Amino acid sequence: MSVQYNKIEQNIFRNVILKKLNKEELQKRGYKTVIQNNYTYNRVNSEYSLNEGIEEPVLKSILHIFKTIGFLPLQSLEDVVEHIREFNKKYTLLYAYNGVGKTRLSVEFKNKGKEGGGIDTIYYNAFTEDLFSWHNDIENDTERYLKINLESQFFAGLPGLDISNKIRTILRKYADFNFDINFDNGRVYFQREVIENNVSRIEPNIKVSRGEENIFIWCFFSAIVQLVMDGEERYNWVKYIYIDDPISSLDDNNAIAVAHYLAKMLKVENSNVQTIISTHHSLFYNVLCNEFKNSTKYFLRKKESIYELSNTSDAPFLYHVFVIREIQKAIDEDRLVNFHFTILRNLLEKTANFHGFDGFENLIVLNDDDAEKTLYHRYVQIFNHGGYSLFEPTPLEQDNRDRFIEIFENFKTNYKFNTALFQPLAAEI
Repeated sequence: MSVQYNKIEQNIFRNVILKKLNKEELQKRGYKTVIQNNYTYNRVNSEYSLNEGIEEPVLKSILHIFKTIGFLPLQSLEDVVEHIREFNKKYTLLYAYNGVGKTRLSVEFKNKGKEGGGIDTIYYNAFTEDLFSWHNDIENDTERYLKINLESQFFAGLPGLDISNKIRTILRKYADFNFDINFDNGRVYFQREVIENNVSRIEPNIKVSRGEENIFIWCFFSAIVQLVMDGEERYNWVKYIYIDDPISSLDDNNAIAVAHYLAKMLKVENSNVQTIISTHHSLFYNVLCNEFKNSTKYFLRKKESIYELSNTSDAPFLYHVFVIREIQKAIDEDRLVNFHFTILRNLLEKTANFHGFDGFENLIVLNDDDAEKTLYHRYVQIFNHGGYSLFEPTPLEQDNRDRFIEIFENFKTNYKFNTALFQPLAAEI
């Protein structure tokens, strides 16, 4: 893919480039002035030409501006990182299919923060899990423990901060085992209560499952993030928190719970720490969008060697695709729970806004029966007032399930979407 920037057609320069540069946040950075000062209009060819003799730093600035507004492609993950670091709000949400490079992006982001000899990012991704490894005591098969890499900055400030109890508070939401951490030798020992013949005993030195291990590591990370958000001095070097797909070992119900927990943990008004969360999980992304309403929302795609970073806040129906597919999948798999009413309401509200209606009830049309319309409107409202019931999602009773499906099917009938959207993506098969 090649885009010409030495010579730009008049229409594109004025109606595409300058129009995008009129955004307030870009005006403050002086980007429009940089472009206008370095291009000259040629009346004969009706095009703008890049001035000759431009110094290298200015040329780099011009290329960066064009990548920022999407006129030039992002040719590397480093380009994507630079864009996110420069334009993210306090919260940035990023959706991408598996294989696009989310984990590599989180590493590039972390490495960018190391330039100049410093460090500014604490992150959770596949490499975070590699900071933990098992000692299985193959010889005696008795003293099993999880080793932690004490050389990592990840653990540097923890001794003396009662991190174990912070981890336990979070872990109880997801698992039934307990643990002890020894920071002197970098070991974590696990134990579990076992009941035999109505007698309880503690089984020590157990090896937890891989899924339980991942949940423990996630809870460990979460406890450190809480320290960061609480302003712990030992972690005042953290400017960014980067979280990549924390739910690989969790089912959909826990995905909802984790998204809500992240919002509760990260929404700290007096904190200047910025957060980036990336995922391939459409339900998780949808709940994050509900929780972080004023976040920057991106859809990352890759075609050959070119990356495309679409701001989904400016393209609302890209967001609708995730929501519709998740609802349809939940119906097909007969796993509707009360939270899906929250997702449905969000879908109806955004669609009503897109079509210029005052409220989502205008989208509920059932055989032109106003009484039924009012009833179904109230159903959607009532099921939202109870909160998410996050850690114990309740399956819908048959009557409520039928009403939910009728509202959704009616929505699809009246607001046509490509039925191909309801098929599984190749990345999810």
